[in-house]
Amino acid sequence: MSSKRMILLMLLAPLVLLAYGQKPNIVLIYVDDLGYGDIGVNGAIGVKTPNVDALAARGINFTDAHCGASTCTPSRYTLLTGRYSFRRKAGILQGDAPLIIETDKGTLPKMLKEAGYTTGVVGKWHLGLGDGQVDWNGKVAPGPKEVGFDYSFLIPSTGDRVPCVYLENQQVVGLDPKDPITVSYRDVLDDFPVGREHPELLKQHTESYHLGTVINGYSRIGYQSGGRSALWVDEQFPFVLTGKSKAFITKNAKKPFFLYFSLHDIHQPRVPNIQFVESSSMGPRGDVIAQMDWCVGQIIQTLDSLKLTENTMVIFTSDNGPILDDGYLDYARELVGNHRPAGPFRGTKYSVYEGGTRVPTIVSWPGKVQPGVSSALLSQVDLYASIGKLVSGNVQDATDSQDNLSAWLGETERGREYLLEEAYTFGLRHGKWKYIQAKPSPVPGWISEKYVDPGFYPTAQLFDLDKDPYETNNLAEKYPEVTSRLSKKLNELLNTEQ
Repeated sequence: MSSKRMILLMLLAPLVLLAYGQKPNIVLIYVDDLGYGDIGVNGAIGVKTPNVDALAARGINFTDAHCGASTCTPSRYTLLTGRYSFRRKAGILQGDAPLIIETDKGTLPKMLKEAGYTTGVVGKWHLGLGDGQVDWNGKVAPGPKEVGFDYSFLIPSTGDRVPCVYLENQQVVGLDPKDPITVSYRDVLDDFPVGREHPELLKQHTESYHLGTVINGYSRIGYQSGGRSALWVDEQFPFVLTGKSKAFITKNAKKPFFLYFSLHDIHQPRVPNIQFVESSSMGPRGDVIAQMDWCVGQIIQTLDSLKLTENTMVIFTSDNGPILDDGYLDYARELVGNHRPAGPFRGTKYSVYEGGTRVPTIVSWPGKVQPGVSSALLSQVDLYASIGKLVSGNVQDATDSQDNLSAWLGETERGREYLLEEAYTFGLRHGKWKYIQAKPSPVPGWISEKYVDPGFYPTAQLFDLDKDPYETNNLAEKYPEVTSRLSKKLNELLNTEQ
């Protein structure tokens, strides 16, 4: 952000607070791998999401809002920093990777903390921890505290990666010092069974990439030894994580707080608690959508019971588009039926097509946000600057974040002029046009295109989304001037030093 824009934002911020009243609490519910069409209000078939639908009914349901990238780590980096992940070369991290958020730069939680908020993160992290030589038996730093969170309760990486333990305030919960944890993503550790050697132990079979340490009947990526007293139970995720989130809200009810509730659902391995088994017609994937909806309902009930609803801005969204088969055999592809996880859009997780980054997005703030539907073109990269304006925050180092607060609050449908869609190639939105940079297939190490729709193509692609929202008719040759203009704009963005 330029110095002139920052000064203007600081001057206008007090006026914003006068308009919206006291600083609102902010709850950001971040679901994993949830597609645009995976909620009832967006047309889900075979699963009901009454709590999410109720949230949409009293808030704004955005039909053209996007995550920062079509995969997990890059999207989360963009959300919390206001910087595109390609600038950091942020890829999908292993469970022992170092923290990728720069501790000397501004972040969304740092800004809110400086603005008087108590900040907390509960759930899946997957942004790296430590400096690359993690000792899981002591305090792991740097981590959430160093990027602005007062409190943290984490799944340190993902549910399908070791270590399979919780960290609270950057220390493993329930660890017995006599049974220390060792983690390796290179060498086999023989303290626990290994999936490729003991497939008979698995609750769900999986492809070779996930055939590492077996914990709770699920084979993970990587190898772990020790930490038996600290191991999580996948079926308890919704209750443990939601319970910690409710406790954070309750403890901080009398002062402004920011909660980043990062659910594990609906990421694989999809392990619904018995309470939610067969709550859908789609098997485990549908069941964990229902489980996710229950978690949302618990948060809303907590806000209601504490009389915080009127002064709490709830943002519900996802880190990337949907995927049916991401390694584990849970028959999501066979049981999907007529349900369309990405709704009317083409693409999946990992994809540059719309389904990869156009995600369910709802903002609810009763009394301040009028219920409705908005087609504003929005990106999660802008939440940093937009929330900064709302709370009189000092937004720093948010090089790509734009103030679109009026659009996020439903006061206008004018959002971004240009929107970057980041995947294994890049797309650029402008008005009705969608440009996709040429990227021949395959990319080394790429997941089989049998399972995803990445958007690779040897030449540029151009789509008119007004007439062709499913991106089937490539108009790049028919409109060479539009293709050239958007290609130039994208290259300027990608090559700008920030």
